Amino acid sequence: MLTWIKDRFRRGPVVPVVRLSGVIASGGLLGSRGLSIESVAPLLKRAFDIRGAKAVALSINSPGGSPVQSALIGQRIRLLAAEKDVKVIAFVEDVAASGGYWLACTADEIIVDPSSIVGSIGVISAGFGFQDLIARIGVERRMHTSGERKSMLDPFRPEKPEDVDRLHRLQAEIHDGFKDWVRDRRAGKLKADEASLFSGEFWTGKRGLELGLVDGIGDLRGTLQARYGAKVHLPVIGPRRRLLSRFGLGTSVGGTGFDGIGPATLAAIEERLHWQRFGL
Repeated sequence: MLTWIKDRFRRGPVVPVVRLSGVIASGGLLGSRGLSIESVAPLLKRAFDIRGAKAVALSINSPGGSPVQSALIGQRIRLLAAEKDVKVIAFVEDVAASGGYWLACTADEIIVDPSSIVGSIGVISAGFGFQDLIARIGVERRMHTSGERKSMLDPFRPEKPEDVDRLHRLQAEIHDGFKDWVRDRRAGKLKADEASLFSGEFWTGKRGLELGLVDGIGDLRGTLQARYGAKVHLPVIGPRRRLLSRFGLGTSVGGTGFDGIGPATLAAIEERLHWQRFGL
């Protein structure tokens, strides 16, 4: 409450900062660590509702994730920016790749560190094939469907070429949407051929500037102080803490009792794999 009162009567320009950090996934998939429209929308509303804000800053650190959630968050940012007539500036920390770069493109300007990772404008689908394993241990796979394509890419059956072709078509459609978004948001700024930019490759922030994927090199506080003065106020808009957690009484999401290996542990492993693609 005291912090809120100070913010209301603080003198000097204000630029609220929304942190978008983590893997992008539908609500609940990665718990409190993930980014989804459900978790991010309240933060965006609070930031854009601050009266007299000179701009809204997005502090981005994400290796990507769900294309749908990326699009939903991006659309919400643009709607609020248009409604409030406020400029949006994205600052990339370690990485803004794939869906993370989608979020960066929601901004009117993208600022990076020279060693930030940006790009990875592509679509990926990964999995495992267990058909030889279950045959070796004597397990019989039983599946009954209504609809000939319902069991497409079943990991316990041999991969079918027609299923892979269909997956590639789906990926191409999603990729086309990603490319259209980047073309629209970076119109007139891209400085390399699309075959290279949209190949799924990623680059350092320094190289991203040369390619037109970003607009400048810098850090959040230094850049905003240079533009709005040393007294610029940068309130960080984060999730509201629950009452019990303030007193250290919050609950944790555990596993199944088998050494803690459960949904939360598996989600953490999946999240770790997203980051490791970029050496983080």
